[in-house]
Amino acid sequence: MAATNPEMESLKTRLKAMWMTGDFGQIAKIIETSAEEFVARLGLTPGVRVLDVACGSGNLAIPAARAGAVVTGVDIATNLLEQARARAAAEELTIQFDEGDAESLPYDAAAFDVVVSMFGAMFAPRPELVAAELVRVCRPGGQIALANWTPEGFVGQMFKTTGKHVPPPPSMPSPLKWGDEETVRERLSEGIADLQLKRQMCQFKFPFPAAEVVETFRMYYGPTQRAFESLDTDAQAALRTDLERLWAEHNQATDGTTLVEGEYLEVVATKG
Repeated sequence: MAATNPEMESLKTRLKAMWMTGDFGQIAKIIETSAEEFVARLGLTPGVRVLDVACGSGNLAIPAARAGAVVTGVDIATNLLEQARARAAAEELTIQFDEGDAESLPYDAAAFDVVVSMFGAMFAPRPELVAAELVRVCRPGGQIALANWTPEGFVGQMFKTTGKHVPPPPSMPSPLKWGDEETVRERLSEGIADLQLKRQMCQFKFPFPAAEVVETFRMYYGPTQRAFESLDTDAQAALRTDLERLWAEHNQATDGTTLVEGEYLEVVATKG
């Protein structure tokens, strides 16, 4: 069990509240296809034991269960776990969804054949604990597969744009470090026999222009909603302008809709 101090406890409470703010399930729907493609590349076979860490509303857990895997999902956000359970029930899929922390997973060592996390575990405040836990719960010869936004990719730029207006917690390393190849090699150096890193793209498609995309994130994406709430009216307008400009500059669509590609680092580690 990871030791925590009052400052860390406070940070973790705020992070949990942030992810329960808005409705991340609405954002998750936008990247569902990319999640399905990520799972498909793993080539899961029926009966394989899969753990989805920071599972959110089930974007990886659902397609993994469809493939016949025995799936467990874990997340700190109780409202997203409820959404995940409802999605699984609607498809008549049997998936165990637990409330739990990526820094202290409530499972035995070597309990899973494949451990996955897409844009989830990267946001926990103590990455060294996360890395150790991912390795601990994976069986020898099993795989750990992660999808992490890169610093230079679009989502990385979006976080940096927001960070200029609302500085992130000083005690927390940037989640984007999980999208840096050198950092990942350091964090997954112990107990790993093979490490494959590849850059992939995740599509964001919206049937409306950039201004409405920013408003969608402000309504549904906890980190963006909290950032806006922390600013006065003039500062909110400045943040909105910068985010609208970022989305517009990267928009590949020319018909009034929005199509932006966000780069992520696909990490596939084999435990020794």
